[in-house]
Amino acid sequence: MVNLGDIFPNFDAETTEGNFKFHEFIGNSWAILFSHPADYTPVCTTELARVVQLVPEFQKRGVKLCALSCDDVESHHGWIKDIVAYGKFDKFPYPIISDKTRKLAVSLGMVDPDEKDLAGMPLTARAVFIIGPDKKLKLSILYPATTGRNFDEILRVIDSLQLTAKHKVATPVDWKVGGKCMVVPSVKVEDEKTIFPKGVETISVPSGKSYLRMTEQPE
Repeated sequence: MVNLGDIFPNFDAETTEGNFKFHEFIGNSWAILFSHPADYTPVCTTELARVVQLVPEFQKRGVKLCALSCDDVESHHGWIKDIVAYGKFDKFPYPIISDKTRKLAVSLGMVDPDEKDLAGMPLTARAVFIIGPDKKLKLSILYPATTGRNFDEILRVIDSLQLTAKHKVATPVDWKVGGKCMVVPSVKVEDEKTIFPKGVETISVPSGKSYLRMTEQPE
């Protein structure tokens, strides 16, 4: 299992775009590794097609994409043709990793115990790992095989991760780009004007504590 802040494993991967070491694939970029239970399955087909549609949005954020399932590369290539046809686009722009032995899925905690293939082998769950340029795990989400992911939410999360990595803010509930942010508790009141020249609004609460501080999104 990989915990937030850990260096993500630098595994060897056999993929639809050739073999690579994961850290070399990431380079100096952000990256998303997301798994799906199996090739030629309905929910997975809609998910991977949706990610293709969103590739320009991920590219704007400097994020590389990589999918994974327990099927082999030959199966992936065949399935990609279905995804391309379903999504009505010309090509498939990111690699899919083959994890036939389940070694990677097990080591990363991606196995869904309730979902098995025809041979009785466990399938991967719908995991999402976001890794920073420092190769550290920034976020992980784990969905069961029966629930499709919302990749608009994943884009929102990336916006928050990249913003809060640069500025002393946190993003509140339902935040979207351009919305107000919260000043992190480590910022002292006397430093607010220097760090946040647009101003800080402190919200009054019954406790009298000044921990709810809002500011415009930093540039």
